[in-house]
Amino acid sequence: MKREVVLAPGLWMPAAAMVLLAARLARHGYKTQVFAYWARGPYEENVEALARFAGEKALFVGHSLGGVLLLDMLNRHPEIAAESVVLLGAPVRGCLAGRRFARARLGRWMMGACCPLWEERRARWARGTPLGVVAGTLPVGLARTFGGVLPAPNDGVVCVEETTVEGMRARALVRQGHSMLILSRRVGELAAGFLAAGRFA
Repeated sequence: MKREVVLAPGLWMPAAAMVLLAARLARHGYKTQVFAYWARGPYEENVEALARFAGEKALFVGHSLGGVLLLDMLNRHPEIAAESVVLLGAPVRGCLAGRRFARARLGRWMMGACCPLWEERRARWARGTPLGVVAGTLPVGLARTFGGVLPAPNDGVVCVEETTVEGMRARALVRQGHSMLILSRRVGELAAGFLAAGRFA
């Protein structure tokens, strides 16, 4: 029987954005379900909605804001099983590019209730089960458009340091931009391998 994986997309990304990653995980024997949410809506409501959606599932992959949601949800809900979790370009420690974008009225409107998440903060994994982090190092993204150069290494939106989670099992760096992480064959292979073995090949 195929193992089920919950996929959580990033900010402004529809569920359909995860279709290629889902297909790559399917080749490894996984069945995926995508958590769709309104990114501008109340963050706490999205966290609780994700907890209800997760149910008894135990494998998770989240991209960008979806990864932040997953980390917060699983830390707050220890009753939900989590055998293996992978975060892709998730700014769990805040996001300098997001803070810069929020200086503009349009930026604040587009990010809605998730704006406070981009302030610098601590990120930790409160469980003993494996958490893997994939971070991009190709600085191609919207950051230059709304605030200039980011500290290296970064994926054009999120700095590698911003993806650091205290207690993570491992981190893999890939030469990809932020939005391309969910399209990358290499990232798909890394995620599938980590879900299966709790480590990056």
